[in-house]
Amino acid sequence: MSAADEILDVVDENDHVVGRARRGDVYARGLRHRCVFVLARDPEGRAFVHRRTATKLVFPGLYDMFVGGVVGTGESYDDAALREAEEELGVSGLPRPEYLFKFLYDDGGGRTWWSAVYEVEWAGAVAPQVEEVAWHGFLGEEELAGRVRGGEWEFVPDGLAAYARLRARRGFSGPAPMR
Repeated sequence: MSAADEILDVVDENDHVVGRARRGDVYARGLRHRCVFVLARDPEGRAFVHRRTATKLVFPGLYDMFVGGVVGTGESYDDAALREAEEELGVSGLPRPEYLFKFLYDDGGGRTWWSAVYEVEWAGAVAPQVEEVAWHGFLGEEELAGRVRGGEWEFVPDGLAAYARLRARRGFSGPAPMR
C-alpha cells in the first residue's frame, strides 16, 4: 500500500473524528486530520534536523526540526509519536516521547491538522529512512535558531509553527535557544 492509500481519521475543529479518508484524498481535499511532531534530542541537547526527500507528499525537500507524521485511523497520538519517531530515526527501543502540547495548525490555504508536539532523548545512533530523509544532523540550539532566523534553509511551515509555540511555552521570544 502506498502512503497515499493509507486511511486517516478526518476530524473537526474540536479534534473529534467525523469520518475517514485515504491520505491522498485528505491532502487533495484539505480535510483536517491528526499529526504528531517529535523533537528528538541527543544527550548533549542537540536537535535532530533533517531535510525531507523530494518524493514526500507534503513539503517535499524542506527542512524540519521535528520527526513525525500522520496519526493512523484509530491510533492514539502517543502511539503515533513513538511509531513515527522510531521509523524516521531508524531506531527501535526509543523511550516513549513526552507529550508537551497540542495545537490546530491551519495555513489558511487548505492545509489544516491537529498537531500533538512531543520531545524525546536518544543516546544511540540513528539510521533515518532514505525514503523520508535526504539529509540529517544534530544541531545545537544556537545553530538551529540561526538556521531558522537566517532563512538559508527553508523549513516546513507546520514545523516552524510548532517550534515557535514550543519556544513561547519555554519562555523564549524570537529565535533564541530553547534550553
